Amino acid sequence: MSAEVKNGYKLTEVGVIPEDWAVMTLGTVSEMSSGTTPSRSLMDRYYKNGSIAWVKTLDLNNSDICETDECVTDLALKETCLRVNPIGTVLVAMYGGFNQIGRTGLLRLPAAVNQAITAIHPFKGILLSDYLIRNINYRIDYWKRVASSSRKDPNITSKDIRDFPVACPKLQEQEAIAEVLSDADALIEYLEQLITKKHQIKQGAMQDLLTGKKRLPGFSGEWEVKRLGDVVKVTKGQLITEKNAISGHIPVIAGGKKPAYFHNKPNRTGKTITVSASGASAGYVAFFDEPIFASDCSTISEGNYSIEFIFSQFQLKQDIIYKAQTGGAQPHIHAVDLMPIEIGVPTLSEQQAIAIILFDMDAEIDVLEGKLGKALQLKQGMMHNLLTGKIRVV
Repeated sequence: MSAEVKNGYKLTEVGVIPEDWAVMTLGTVSEMSSGTTPSRSLMDRYYKNGSIAWVKTLDLNNSDICETDECVTDLALKETCLRVNPIGTVLVAMYGGFNQIGRTGLLRLPAAVNQAITAIHPFKGILLSDYLIRNINYRIDYWKRVASSSRKDPNITSKDIRDFPVACPKLQEQEAIAEVLSDADALIEYLEQLITKKHQIKQGAMQDLLTGKKRLPGFSGEWEVKRLGDVVKVTKGQLITEKNAISGHIPVIAGGKKPAYFHNKPNRTGKTITVSASGASAGYVAFFDEPIFASDCSTISEGNYSIEFIFSQFQLKQDIIYKAQTGGAQPHIHAVDLMPIEIGVPTLSEQQAIAIILFDMDAEIDVLEGKLGKALQLKQGMMHNLLTGKIRVV
């Protein structure tokens, strides 16, 4: 039995939409083209000193494309089937498996494309590019339903893209919807850039403060360089499987920061550093200020040192820790592998002062990442409401 459709709306192949919206396939409201990859054996002729932007699948970012990784020459344009697509062209990836197909881009500069991309040129007066790209991004799961699975990496065809159905309100409403979602995108981009900047600032502070290159007011004297094993006690976790765990609320920590599952009692309490012991995340360092059950990881607990300072040193030396992996295809990092790592050790009071600054920076980043998460959720809800006409903006 179909869901009840309220007055002023209708049930269509794209779901329930307003009665005054039309459903049209992309093939009827746009022109499409593709491109090619000029021969790599003629690099000097087709690529060297090229000035024409050339888009590959990896350039697609589901948003505006203002620059490309590579450019091609005028000769490439003359001697191959490449064409320059104008600003406002919507691009869709056809190949590369489920992680790539359906990825989009909106040209903000004239550019050619390779053969893995379909360029969509919406007909003026019918469909706006800014509205179209958001519609495609919202319905990304559509491509998984129509993708050909006859090969290892599923792909979509130009016909699949021509057959893509679009719910089309009048141009004025398309423009209003795109503008609202553009504002949401701008907020998300701002937060992402701010988070990146804060991470860079923190990284610089770590390089200065954790090496003694820059001293905080009131502190002086030489630091001791010590092996980690001479400063802290590194212990192994206690392996537990989801099958053996008893239902509870204590996070079981194995690979990474997120709990693998939950148990009814902890084996570490208070502040704890964990270093993942095996698998793809071997060497990942995390900090917990709550009871946990340490499973497939090594741990460091509180002692006669600042555990926050030790954690910050681990963050600074994350690459060195990863390089301590053994086991090849199945990497491992054991407690004994961490012991030889050298760190600079000031007095306890200076450790604590440094840790306060760096943890305050982390707290600021956590707040921003929380805001970013909420902004992404809000945008998703806005896309659902606006692109289905559930909420009208005109």
